[in-house]
Amino acid sequence: MQIYTRTGDKGTTGLVGGQRVGKDAPRIEVEGAVDECDATLGLVRTLLDEPELDQRLAWIQSDLFVVGADLATLHVEGQVAAAWVPRVQAEDVTRLERWIDAAEAELEPLRSFILPGGTPVAAQLHFARAVCRRAERRVVGLASQEAITPQVIVYLNRLSDLLFVWARLANQRAGVEETLQPSSRHGSQAGPSLVAA
Repeated sequence: MQIYTRTGDKGTTGLVGGQRVGKDAPRIEVEGAVDECDATLGLVRTLLDEPELDQRLAWIQSDLFVVGADLATLHVEGQVAAAWVPRVQAEDVTRLERWIDAAEAELEPLRSFILPGGTPVAAQLHFARAVCRRAERRVVGLASQEAITPQVIVYLNRLSDLLFVWARLANQRAGVEETLQPSSRHGSQAGPSLVAA
């Protein structure tokens, strides 16, 4: 496959099905946000010495390629979107939930806000979580304007939760204590805001 095609030199790019849109179109912005999330997970993997987590992150990166393909396919009223385009399925979300449950079984319950950081792996997982949340926001914004596969939002929502608990788990397994946000700054007992929704 040739890397440069010159077809985008005038500021447009192709969608699945052959339609062309501006590179600043909302759908392309969303695809870019998902791509950034995928790339941050690649960075996490360069820091890992846990084969199981590396394999799971590779699986998620593959899922995000599926998300990107889905988002690159327009849903035209009265027509079935390209049947050959892979879609994120409910079982993909269920898999993430199983991994969340397994990680939380190792962790102490969260009773305070925590500050992102700790080990390099944990800090990068927290960063990936924030990028994933941004991708989710972009997808929600697109969904208010154009038809998308609803499962995409569910998947990204659950993925950000998973990255949060994996960041905590990385610190715990390394024996690094998390930095708590003092509740006195807010005048009340804090809750797990970084896991919200």
